[in-house]
Amino acid sequence: MEHKQGKKSNFTMLLMMSMAFIVVTAIVGILVFRLYVGNFKPAMDTKTYSGYYVMIVDDRKDSFWQAVYQGAYEAGQEENIYVELLGENLSREYEKTDLMRIAIASEVDGIIVVADESDSMTELIDTATEEGIPVVTLYSDNTKSKRCSYVGIGSYNLGREYGRQVLKIEEDRRKRSETAENAEDAEQTAANKNISNEPLKVTVLVNAYAEDSLQNILCSGIQETIDMENTSDTRIEMTLVSVDESNAFSVEESIRDIFMTPNIPDIIVCLDELTTTCTYQTVVDYNRVGQVDILGYYDSETILKAIERNVIYATVSLDTMQMGSSCVEAISEYHSLGNTSQYFTADISLVNKYNVSGYIEGGDADEK
Repeated sequence: MEHKQGKKSNFTMLLMMSMAFIVVTAIVGILVFRLYVGNFKPAMDTKTYSGYYVMIVDDRKDSFWQAVYQGAYEAGQEENIYVELLGENLSREYEKTDLMRIAIASEVDGIIVVADESDSMTELIDTATEEGIPVVTLYSDNTKSKRCSYVGIGSYNLGREYGRQVLKIEEDRRKRSETAENAEDAEQTAANKNISNEPLKVTVLVNAYAEDSLQNILCSGIQETIDMENTSDTRIEMTLVSVDESNAFSVEESIRDIFMTPNIPDIIVCLDELTTTCTYQTVVDYNRVGQVDILGYYDSETILKAIERNVIYATVSLDTMQMGSSCVEAISEYHSLGNTSQYFTADISLVNKYNVSGYIEGGDADEK
């Protein structure tokens, strides 16, 4: 009997010690987190700012997001606002939701976030709003939330631009085919098939993890433009291919899989910078230059060089500085007026072989 009581006593003591350890660990964790948050705001050099905004994006190293941030940063400097690309100075990588929690706990004056339609993102945006922190969704929206404004692109108009470029490629291919036939060049005729008999295959690469409707709207713009403005007898078939964009390697694999099939598309439409550069590299690797036309996205140095080398047919250039500055404008306007415009749309322009030299040199060449 005494032996059983001794075992029970030891078990009870062990249980109490375990519980005490858990409680102490939790308290220490909370204290460390509060200390971290308390010291989180950057020194912001020696200047005193009137406000502190943070930007939360998918990939801070991506040149597109760096350009958007630069626009926000410079706009903030003009208004005496410090804008930080949140996460750059942290020792580890955090999910966007974790960065949102850090921003809320830090009591920042405004949050700019590349959102999604997940419930967790909705809850965090609403929490920030309820605590007096205005949130602007950037590039991808969260329509269910209490965000004060959305800054992005006109998806339908962008789709229409892609649709027009598809038709221009079709026209160029048809002219090359007719020229080859007139010259009785059998080899060239085979390379530039008679597209009046065979459909022109267009593949649009969409993000497999996108939860909003922007991609659907964009694709509708492409299809409707093709249907309405196709004046030739050419049949054009458009298909959507989902790409795993969780990392660069998975994007490369998804695109290479397309080139391993017997039905390689004639035109590939890319909706972001990463898929554009990966498609460009894959076309080169599989020796498909001149056979597969690429419609790209963004105007990075790599993409512009590919246009100059006639590997990428054209790309869409977004006014990234305008996107960034619009985010700052929306938050500042909300602070001063209590409301702001629900939507800000960035300007887009087309870069092709006729005006690419102006972009490479840093100028603005008009499209021919």
